[in-house]
Amino acid sequence: MIFGSTTPRRAFGPGDILALLIVLTVLYVGTRLAFNAPTVIAGPDINLSPSALPWYAALSLGRMVAAYVLSLIFTLFYGRVAAYNARAEQVMMPLLDVLQSVPILSFLPVVLLGLSAILPVSVAAELAAIILIFTSQVWNLTFAWFQSLTTIPKELREASKIFRLNTWMQFKTLELPFAAISLVWNSMMSWAGGWFFLMAAEIFTVGQQDFRLPGLGAYLHEAANRSDFTAIGWGIATLVLVVVLLDQFVWQPLLAWSDRFKVEMVEDSDGPTSWFYDLWRRARLAEWVRTRLIGPTMERFDNWTVRRFPMKSTAPPAEPGRPWWQLALGIAAGGVLIYGGYRAAALLTTLSLPEWREIALGLGATLLRVFAALLIALAWTVPVGVIIGTNRRLAAVLQPMTQIAASVPATALFPVLLLFVLGLPAGLQLAAVLLMLMGTQWYLLFNVIAGASAIPQDLKYTTAMLQLGRRERWRTLFLPALFPYLVTGAITAGGGAWNASIVAEYVQFNGQTLTVTGIGATIATATAQGNYALLLAATLSMVLAVVLINRLLWRRLYRLAEEHYRME
Repeated sequence: MIFGSTTPRRAFGPGDILALLIVLTVLYVGTRLAFNAPTVIAGPDINLSPSALPWYAALSLGRMVAAYVLSLIFTLFYGRVAAYNARAEQVMMPLLDVLQSVPILSFLPVVLLGLSAILPVSVAAELAAIILIFTSQVWNLTFAWFQSLTTIPKELREASKIFRLNTWMQFKTLELPFAAISLVWNSMMSWAGGWFFLMAAEIFTVGQQDFRLPGLGAYLHEAANRSDFTAIGWGIATLVLVVVLLDQFVWQPLLAWSDRFKVEMVEDSDGPTSWFYDLWRRARLAEWVRTRLIGPTMERFDNWTVRRFPMKSTAPPAEPGRPWWQLALGIAAGGVLIYGGYRAAALLTTLSLPEWREIALGLGATLLRVFAALLIALAWTVPVGVIIGTNRRLAAVLQPMTQIAASVPATALFPVLLLFVLGLPAGLQLAAVLLMLMGTQWYLLFNVIAGASAIPQDLKYTTAMLQLGRRERWRTLFLPALFPYLVTGAITAGGGAWNASIVAEYVQFNGQTLTVTGIGATIATATAQGNYALLLAATLSMVLAVVLINRLLWRRLYRLAEEHYRME
């Protein structure tokens, strides 16, 4: 059954302005540091021998793991505070909207050049790569966690209050289990998106400043530059092998484990399976680890939290006074933000009217491409995602294939795509939309699969008993159940499409630079020319556009999902 909520809708307000001011200040600080970066940086020598691939794969995998751990820690803390603190949510969710809409590929040169001005180049490049991967993984995880926390059924909330669970026990026994399916699928999506941005981070250069990192991305890029198709094949095969191993030894076991947390009255007889998960559960070593290590350790930790943090009282807590140091810190931070905003505004005033006109035209053109990519993605991901999420036997075949397809970086396939479409009318325009689609569709597909997988089995049996037709089943079961997941997927997919515009609208191919009108092309051109004022203005314009779209469209749909489409 679906019940409504009385959560008020949030309009554009001071929280959005504060979030934009924070991002503007950070962008300005990075831009000013970039002026002090070394003018010439020699890059590493990339070995195209297949024997180097295991080491390169290990380096790339290490960067991905580091970024994912940071993403998960950020998600659990940030999403929980935003979901349970109405005052904090007024700033935190607008800030999250702004951060996920920042075009990361345009932010990369600011981060890299800024860090290289204060750190050794090798350290700066590694940190920038991890930050870039983190920003490609964290937003959809945080949105999914927030969405799960705000749609927990009321009867489960009431049960946790009756048992007076403290914060840790509530997290362990209610919140994390309820969100497990969504977190696992979005983690898979985060890794798929992370591979795309890892490739971009490992091959980044600005003029004579070579920030390349040894890894699979640099290997594939160097092989493409030398037209060494054998090396390209070895690189892609290694990437696919890593993805398959992760799917079999990490994601499939996690999917099989998370299925136990589905909210349903009837157990699904055809749930997801994993040969490695079944093998591990039957192993004596696993039993010993559970009973002798994990079990006692968790029990002691639970008992410690109960003693240290007593169970919650049902009485509302008294409103504490605000300490003086918080007020002083807030005043100091406000002063820094105001000064940073002022200096950034002064830098923006150096732009000419034609440059502002170029930004406006590019913004409109990219907006049309983003919506075209989203519509095409919705048209195929919804039916395919429902099939994969509801048919376990078919999912056993298609899910690994989608994971592999999503993990292969679109930038590696883009040159092949250009060979076929450049000869067509408006070929580069079509290629730009297709590349944005390749960077967008997986966010929607994985969220649809997660939503379809989370549909209770008893509801499926009910629709079968009522002998509902296909159209009625979609109208009364699938679309209402998928609605929160579709909104989450659309928000993150939109951010992915805006990001992909930077590599889709500005292409270097066969020794030529091909561009189409768009804000992504403006950002890429400003980066190549070192025009930091134009880079700041174009980046900020894109952020403002995405925030307005999120606030006027996606956030309202988010509230609709929270109020009317929650399982209870």
